Amino acid sequence: MAALFRVLLNRNKPVEYAFVTSRSLASKTPVGFVGLGSMGNPMAKNLLKNGYPIIATDVFPESCKALQDMGAQVVDSPAEVAEKADRIITMLPSSPNVVEVYAGPSGILKKVKKGTLLIDSSTIDPAVSKEMAVAAEKMGAVFVDAPVSGGVGAASMATLTFMVGGVKEEYNAAQELLTCMGANVVYCGQVGTGQAAKICNNMLLAIGMIGTAETMNLGIRLGLDPKLLTKILNMSSGRCWSSDTYNPVPGVMEGVPSANSYQGGFGTTLMAKDLGLAQSTATNTKTPIPLGSLAHQIFRVMCSRGYANKDFSSVFQFLREEKSQ
Repeated sequence: MAALFRVLLNRNKPVEYAFVTSRSLASKTPVGFVGLGSMGNPMAKNLLKNGYPIIATDVFPESCKALQDMGAQVVDSPAEVAEKADRIITMLPSSPNVVEVYAGPSGILKKVKKGTLLIDSSTIDPAVSKEMAVAAEKMGAVFVDAPVSGGVGAASMATLTFMVGGVKEEYNAAQELLTCMGANVVYCGQVGTGQAAKICNNMLLAIGMIGTAETMNLGIRLGLDPKLLTKILNMSSGRCWSSDTYNPVPGVMEGVPSANSYQGGFGTTLMAKDLGLAQSTATNTKTPIPLGSLAHQIFRVMCSRGYANKDFSSVFQFLREEKSQ
């Protein structure tokens, strides 16, 4: 090893050597992963690709097959994951799911080892993150919230943005794993602030997507070609992520859910859930969110009208089908 170190120094690459050694040693320690849905699955795969042995579980065993085929060890419960790993990532649909996975009868905290780092990338109520952090601390473990932005595509390409809340020293430890799954890892403050940032981001995303869908629908009804209108918007002051990266109009852009009958991506049900979190936290903090509240109502109505399992950009289709009064 000393000889190798000298060779690398002679090449003037000591920094690269330190990085490779750190990542190589770290990769010998298994990482637990609970929740292998549309986001969790590619995230766990990226950890495997970076050399981290994975010990995984999911409430739906069939979700584990692809990861198992890549070499991951699959176990029956979150508690079993906690027995075998001292760094665990969870990616779950909602606050009740997180409470069950951590504090339930077969939950992580039943078997968690002292010093374990628990990273929750679910999007949940910040108050629940704080509750889980307190519960973990009682067991000698450390909990950080690290929700993500970027969707399934970014999860597959390891370009997610992580918003992290927790003790600063633990944020530094979590970075090692999060940088294998994302391009941006941002420290937001104490536990719960990662969730706060994510809720605010998704509220704006929902409002922006509805605005883009309304604009495109109006322009089309006024006789404008949707590709031309999109081009104009994206070189003008109306430009936004929903218009230039995730356009909701079929035929305008390739590689997005609107080009695939609104399959894949970020489901309408999940957007309605996140807007519900925004509404709840706004009520608790006495913060007016008139557009956020309206967006919540729109996505809830969509869920009741057959759009629940479609990507949230299907709001364009929903508006197109609304009859003119």
